[in-house]
Amino acid sequence: MNYEPLIEGNYYHIYNCGNNKEDIFIEEKNYEYFLHLLKKHILPCSDILSFCLLKNHFHLLVFLKENLESKIISQCYSNFFNAYAKAINKSYHRTGSLFRNRFSRIKITDEDYLRSLIIYIHTNPTHHQFVDDFKTYKYSSYKSIMSKQPTLLHRNFVRDLFDNRENFQFAHNNKQLRIKEELLLE
Repeated sequence: MNYEPLIEGNYYHIYNCGNNKEDIFIEEKNYEYFLHLLKKHILPCSDILSFCLLKNHFHLLVFLKENLESKIISQCYSNFFNAYAKAINKSYHRTGSLFRNRFSRIKITDEDYLRSLIIYIHTNPTHHQFVDDFKTYKYSSYKSIMSKQPTLLHRNFVRDLFDNRENFQFAHNNKQLRIKEELLLE
């Protein structure tokens, strides 16, 4: 499978799931360690706009910082995923690939799609029925974006995409209503 190279100055949806749909987060501390590694390896080369970590997959929305070579950016991501996979394999006495394959990425060039993707990422726990209300999900950037507490996320940029905090919240609530309606129809 050919992968589009990561190119500085662009937005990307980055995601992956467990090999054979296995869990990549086994217990609470795994989520925290993933976020720790994200800060260590990804923040030097990327701005993080949103994320959601679910038991067997994750979603990241990032902006690749400018003036970095593609090779350096790729190395940051490679180090990140390798460090996490090695830690899980060691901690749980497992071998082989943790992730299904190399991480998938979609380059985002449209602002409407960027907004839709942020909503999709945040409402993913409801979509997959991990929780009834995505706002209660612990391992998502939604609460940080809504909060006034310090964050490493690009909160103001994300809110500005929706004009303000209230529209950001309104758009997410509308999506959750649509998800719940769809689930009722199944």
